[in-house]
Formats: sequence, C-alpha cells, structure tokens
Amino acid sequence: MAASTSHEPQDASLPLSPLSAPEKIRKFRKGSKEKGKSKEASGGQRKRSAAGKPSTATLNNHPVYEDDPPLDWISLTDAHPSQSSPIFTQDGSYYFILVGSSVKIFATSTGQLVSTLSVPSSTTGVSSEITSVVLNPLNIFQIITGSLDGTIRIWDYLDATLIRTLDIAQPIHHICTHDKHQDFVFVTVSRPSKPTKKLAEDASSVLRISLKAAAASAQSAAQKPSDITPLGKIRFPTGLAISPSGNWLVATAGHKAYVANLLIIKSGFTKYVSPDRINCLAFHPVEDYFATGDVKGNIRLWYCLHEPTNVKVAGLEKKTHTASFHWHAHAVSSLAFTSNGAYLLSGGEESVLVIWQLHSGKKEFVPRLGAPIQTISITKTLHAGEEYLLGLKDATFVFVSASTLRISRSYSRIKLFPSDNSSSSKSVPLAVHPSSSTFIIPSSHPSSVQMFSFASSKIVSELEISPSNRVSRREEKSVEPSRVECTEISSSGDWMASIDTRVPPEDFQGEVYLKIWHWDQRTSLWTLNTRVDRPHGLHKILAISFSPRPRPGQESYLVTTGGDGAVKTWRLRFDREKSQEGEGFWIARSSFSFRNEVPSHVSWSPDGSLLAVTFGTHVSLYDALTNIHRTTFTSPECPHAYMSHFVGRGRFLAVQGKQELVVWDIVSRSVRWSYTSAYPIYNVVPHPENDSFAIFTSAAPGRSRIHSFSPSSSKPSKTTYLPFTLLNAVWYSSKPTSSLSLAGVTQDWRFVLVGDDVKALEEEGTLATGIKSRSLPQRRTLFQDIFGKSIFDQPPASDFSAATLQQKAGPDDHTVFDVPAHLSAPVESLFDPLMMGFLKLRPAEQQHFPMEEGREDDDVVMEVDTSEPVTSSRLTKIEDKEIESLVAVFQTYSLQTAHSHPKTPKTNGIRKVNGVHLKPSPTPSKVPQSTKSKPPRQVDVVNVVSPPSPAPSPMLNGIGKKRKKALDYF
Repeated sequence: MAASTSHEPQDASLPLSPLSAPEKIRKFRKGSKEKGKSKEASGGQRKRSAAGKPSTATLNNHPVYEDDPPLDWISLTDAHPSQSSPIFTQDGSYYFILVGSSVKIFATSTGQLVSTLSVPSSTTGVSSEITSVVLNPLNIFQIITGSLDGTIRIWDYLDATLIRTLDIAQPIHHICTHDKHQDFVFVTVSRPSKPTKKLAEDASSVLRISLKAAAASAQSAAQKPSDITPLGKIRFPTGLAISPSGNWLVATAGHKAYVANLLIIKSGFTKYVSPDRINCLAFHPVEDYFATGDVKGNIRLWYCLHEPTNVKVAGLEKKTHTASFHWHAHAVSSLAFTSNGAYLLSGGEESVLVIWQLHSGKKEFVPRLGAPIQTISITKTLHAGEEYLLGLKDATFVFVSASTLRISRSYSRIKLFPSDNSSSSKSVPLAVHPSSSTFIIPSSHPSSVQMFSFASSKIVSELEISPSNRVSRREEKSVEPSRVECTEISSSGDWMASIDTRVPPEDFQGEVYLKIWHWDQRTSLWTLNTRVDRPHGLHKILAISFSPRPRPGQESYLVTTGGDGAVKTWRLRFDREKSQEGEGFWIARSSFSFRNEVPSHVSWSPDGSLLAVTFGTHVSLYDALTNIHRTTFTSPECPHAYMSHFVGRGRFLAVQGKQELVVWDIVSRSVRWSYTSAYPIYNVVPHPENDSFAIFTSAAPGRSRIHSFSPSSSKPSKTTYLPFTLLNAVWYSSKPTSSLSLAGVTQDWRFVLVGDDVKALEEEGTLATGIKSRSLPQRRTLFQDIFGKSIFDQPPASDFSAATLQQKAGPDDHTVFDVPAHLSAPVESLFDPLMMGFLKLRPAEQQHFPMEEGREDDDVVMEVDTSEPVTSSRLTKIEDKEIESLVAVFQTYSLQTAHSHPKTPKTNGIRKVNGVHLKPSPTPSKVPQSTKSKPPRQVDVVNVVSPPSPAPSPMLNGIGKKRKKALDYF
C-alpha cells in the first residue's frame, strides 16, 4: 500500500475537536433563519437576501457565518392536487382545478393552462390553501372559493380579477350554492376552539353565509358577511351538497349523514347512521335522493328526504331505507351522477371507473387508468358531447367519452408523489439524458420513472421499469412493490442502466434486477436490451457507473458494486450472426474484490483508464482494463470514506467522509488539502467539465448548506443555503462555468432546479390572464355533417390580405403608417410608391399574348346581325340519312311539347317555324371556290297552332351572332 500522507500543505486544516463541534452546531442552528419561500407562495423565482452578520467563531481558520445568503431555486412540481372535484364553466369550455393557494383554469379541448388565479400572499402565517370552488349562482362568469384562512373570495375568471373577499375567521373545508339561494353560500368550517378534536361530535359546523358585506366593513379589503346563520354541529366533514330542488342540505361526517330542511332552517339536522364511515357524497341531478360511498367499498342510495318527522328528539339517530351497490374492494373516493340521472359513476383505489345503471344495477368498467381515482366530474362540451373528467391521485386528469367509454385524452404534469411506504427508501433515481434533453426522475409509482423535458415543461413519456400491480394493498395490509433505486446514463446517451429491488416479506427472498435499456433514435423511446437477475446474488447493488467515452468508437463498460464485496465490469457483446444489424447485449466481463471489504462507491477517471473504489477505510485505484491494483489512499483526516470522485480533470480525487473532505493529488500521491465541516456531509457533486465541485451539508432539519470548492484551495469559493435537503442531485448544465446549475429531488418529494442564475419557466397561463377574447370551439351541426361546412362560416379568403401585401411590399413599406397622421406625407404622394411596392408588375414577355386566329368568343361587342345565314366555310360531309333521321326525331318530339313559337328567323343558320326545325339543304360534296353558299332548300311545313310569341330582342340576336362565330371552330 502507498503511504497515507507524504506532503501535506501548510494550510491543511486539523480535525475538529469532538467537544467544540456540538457546541458550534447548536449555536449556528439557533441563529439560523429561514429565508426561502415556496414557489406556490411567491409564484416565481427565489430571490437572494443579504448575508447575515459574521460570527466570531472560526472553523478551519475561516470565519463561519450564522446566516448565509440563500441560493436561487425553483420548484417544477405543483402542490398536491386538492380532493375537491374540478368544476366546469356553463358551456364546458374550461374547467377549474385547485392547486395549493391557486385556481388553475384549463381549456377542455386542449388541456392547455390558460390562466391562474392566485390568492394574495398573507403576512399572518396562516395557510391560504383553497379547499373548494363553485360557480356563482348570480353570475356564471364568476367563481366562489373557500380557503383554510377563513376567507370566501369571489373572482371574475374572464377578467382574472378578485372582486370581493369575505372573512369569517374559520377554516373552510366545503362550499356549495344553489339558484334558489342566490344570495347565500353554505360552508363547512372547523371550530377554532377545538382544532384537534376532529372526531368529536361538535368539531365542525355548517353555516349559511350571506354574500353581501356588512355596512361597517364595506370599505375594508376583507369584508365581513352581513349574515351568518349556523345550521348545526357535525364531525369533521367529508361532503356537502344541496338537492336539485334547493330544499335539502346534506352533510356527511364519520358514520352519519346530516340532513337539514332549508325551508325550515331552525329545525336543525336529522342524523342518519351508516354501517361504515362515509367517504364521499353526491346528489341526484333530478330527484331528491343522494348517494354515499364508504371506506369498505359500499355505495348506498338514501331515500330519506321526504320521510315524515313527527317527533323531533335532540341527538336522535335514525335509520332509513337504502339501496346498496358493491364492487370496490377498497374505499370509494368519489361519486358522480350523469346529467340525466340514469347512471352513477364511482372510483377509488383500484384505478377503475365503474358505471352503474341505476334501474337495473348493471355495471360497466373503464379499467387500468394508471393511478387511483380521486375525483369525478361530468361535463357536456360542444365538440365531444358528454364526458367524464377523472382526477387521479398522481395529478393526472383523464377524459373518458360517455358514448364509447374510452379514454379520449389525458393531461399530466410532473407526477412526483410518493407512495405510503416510499419514505423508507432513501435512494431516488435521477439522471440527465443529453440526447433528448430530458430529466429522468421518479414517478408517482415507485416501479416507474418519467422523462421530463425542461424546454417544453412537459412529461415526454413514462417508463415502467418493473411491471407491477397498481393496487398494492391486500385488505388492510400494504404490499411492498418493486422500487427503482437508481438510474445511470452513459456518456453517449445510448444506454441507461437501472436497478429495481423488492423488499421481501417474511420467509421469502428479495428481488434485485439490473436492467440495461437502449435509446431508440427513431421512436425516441427506451427499449429493454438486457436483464440480469441478482447480479450480486442476494445482496443489493450499492453503486453503478458507466465508463466515459472520450473518443468515438471506444468500447463502453459498466461497473457495479454490491454487498457481496465484488466489483463487476460489464461490456457490450455483439452477436456474430446479427453483427451487421448492430444488435448486441451486455455480459459480465470481469469481477474482483479486496479481502472482505464492501465497496460503497465507484467512479471513473475522465479518460476511462482508472477506477476509484471506496472501501470505507480507504480508497483504491485500479486499472480499468486489467483490474490491476495501482495504489491506495488513506489518511487520518478521513477515518471513514463514503464516496470518492475525480476532480480537476482527473488529477485530483475528492474523498468524502462523515464531516470531512480530503482532496488527494494522484500524481504525487499526497493530500492536497483537507476540510472539516461543522455539519454532516451527505452528498458531493462534481462538475462534468471544469474543476469545481459542490458539497451538501445538513445544517439543520430541513435545511442544507452548499459549499463550492476547487482543487486549488481549501477555502470555499461560495457558501449558500437552501431551505430543504436533497435526496439526490445532478449537474444538468455542462457549460464550463463556475456557477451552480443543479437539479434535485427534495426530502418532501419536489423536483427543483438550484443554481446561481436559475430562472422560472415562462409557461403560458401561469399568471392571471383574462380569457374573454379567446374563441370558443363551435359544435358541428347535422347539416354540416351531411353537406360540409358552409362557405359563409369560413373567413373570407383574399389574395390581398394584410400578410400578403406586407410580404409583397417589402420590409420597410408598411412603416409609413407608424407615424401620426398629421406628420405623414399627403396621400397623393404616397399612393404611387405604395402601389408599386405592394403590386408586382407583369414581366414584359407576358404583357401581350398572341391571339389565336378566329377566337372571338371572349368579351366582344354584341351587335344585331340582319344578314342571311351562311354555312360554315369548313368542308364537312354529312350524309342524307343522318339529316333525315334527325328531322324525324325532332318532328316526333317537338310536336309533343306544350308550347311552340311562331316563325322567326334565327342567326344560327337554321330556320325554326312553330317549334319545328326546317330541314337545311345538304352540304354538297364539292364546294365551289366562292365564299357564298346557296340558300337552304324549302320543305313542307307541318302546321301547328300555337300562341304568338314576342319579337326577338337585340340581346337574343347578339347571342346568336356569338354562336355563329363559334361554329367556325367545328
């Protein structure tokens, strides 16, 4: 082994004494303050604040600051979607979704975010999360929202403005309205006197709130309602709805359904008991009965609204006749009736939409929706008819056509919501794919990953690494699914390695799979190439890394380390028979180990010639091709090493300990410098191009400090902090700059971008934008389906449109209109230059076209021709039999006509008397050279009595002349 240290610099720091470290940590944590704000609260980019005053304490001969400047960061994930069902506008063109303290407005046809209504930031520290939203019964272009800060807000979503704010000083959970009670809203609130007793009988209450403000607070920003009427006390509510007649109000909480008669408000609630805890509520759209879903999967229809209540006893709980349906194995999360009331929709954890036919009890299914159903809404749009909007637990919204019961379209953002048992795992897959410019991040299900495009801010695709059942619970016991723990991308971008494991139950062995995926450039998808079952036996894979590829055509390798102590190298092998097609698969190339040590980390040198394997007490370097041991690094400054990275273009090796960081010079095999942190170090991220690297320390629970270093100095070039800790982080910008550009997954499962110059995504609809000018889609009529779209419904198509004229006029011709009228030149002087710029002259060779001889049937002057008809000058031989047959046909059919005309000479060479064509003289076989022809021979005329007709007009004679000239072409 090589010596641990040989030439240590003078400025190398000494280890921190064990007595002083805890005292300083407590001192620093006490003085630290949170300065970052979440993206949802601020609505944009994090801003740096001024640095705090330096402390008198020093560490490593450097001053330690109590308050470091915050680092800029943005969150690309939305808050967890609300459990309140989305609502639609009256025409179904837009729908509203609650996300944190904002209302997001989406277009139904495209799923595009068009506007965001955000609650103004509050300085009281109370959560302003919006819990419910309804349309205003007084104005369909307004919405009413209820928040946990106890405010009711009325918004105009067309103008994106806040009209009024009513403060009732109690957290609001549900809100509902009705046309019969236009001046009031009904809400469920938590009683502030008992915030912790959610299961108590009087933990919440139902109120009727007037939308009119009190006169005393009419001028204030947060007004007080003019009337607040309590209807009764209930448990913590799970639903609130009004009957279609507007006479009944139903609230559900615990095992009871609370029914109030709105015609007699002072009568209070009548309680009806359910065998199981009620989870959701829905009212029939036509009749006065409602449906509930419980935690056992049962659906009940309650017909109790018109039952006589002769005796009113306080606290009496009644039972009533109900009809029940059961299919769900788990809790029913949402219910909704169709618009005609003939069907009932239900959904839950099974990820299956169930359509119940109420009169027969039959059911239909829409299965495999991808995630548990959380909300169900129904709309009737102009372009697609009736549709069902399903809100899934992973923030995906799916439209299902009511006519076909198929998914018509779906829209989703980053689905980064952990499962119930995901907190036990600290390994999070995170990688950057340069070929497609996407991030590979974990998905809502632990066995899948998703590809997020930063350029378009959309999910490009989702890859199921390990096929598994989405329903991971049997009765009340959870079943551990397969979990993706790591993903690694090769430097070429053609290969991706993934590790998925499954923790076994009792008396069963675990599952560990190494899967290597190939990037298909044609389809832009990942395809599975090789799967290795248990590459390190029954032990887990601890680290994985692809070799760098500095030169084209160089062979790629993959190195894995496992709990069995082995370091295995994998290579790509091509089949001889299919070598021409480029198909290959990965096989094990070599394996080695060092005594009984377990390698915790492995990394490649930039040129791919060395492997740095971290064995805990030391770091060893191996030749990548021959697996020959080169040297070992160990030092008292770092008694236990967790990981090591090549920095400084491969000359230096940064070794991370628990609170120590040691930088080795590989050439001289000496310690370059060492650094001891006051806080535990949990990650080291080197820059992919330059010499800098960053270390992350957990300064306090939910807070991190980031130090930027270079191999030349042990003094951090920059020290900042973040108001969260990162489970995993990667460098997403390969530009050779010293600024930080990191992407990571936080402890609370948010995907964030961290850096010095991080900018928020400029996405359409993230701000409050009016939607009044947006055109609504028009529904095709039956007439248009049969005969096509009318030409009057289409915009006029003109060759002289503004765009065409601008294109013809040139780049500077249209600028003359940009000045005021009193400063511009006279129109007389502008007309000719503008026309010459807008209109293009015809080329000289196309200005005069040679006219064909004898073609005069274009626009000519019409004159009356009184001359005798002449025959054609062209030689045409017509047989006598043909003429006689034509005459016979005309005589036969002309005599049967209802009307005839008197004898009138015509200019087409044929005389017409009483509707019978006279037989012209046959054309002689030899025509003399004279230009005149003989007059036609007279024949016997059949006398037919007919009313006289008026004399021919000049227009008819003109037309006859035009036809005579046309005969010259035949």
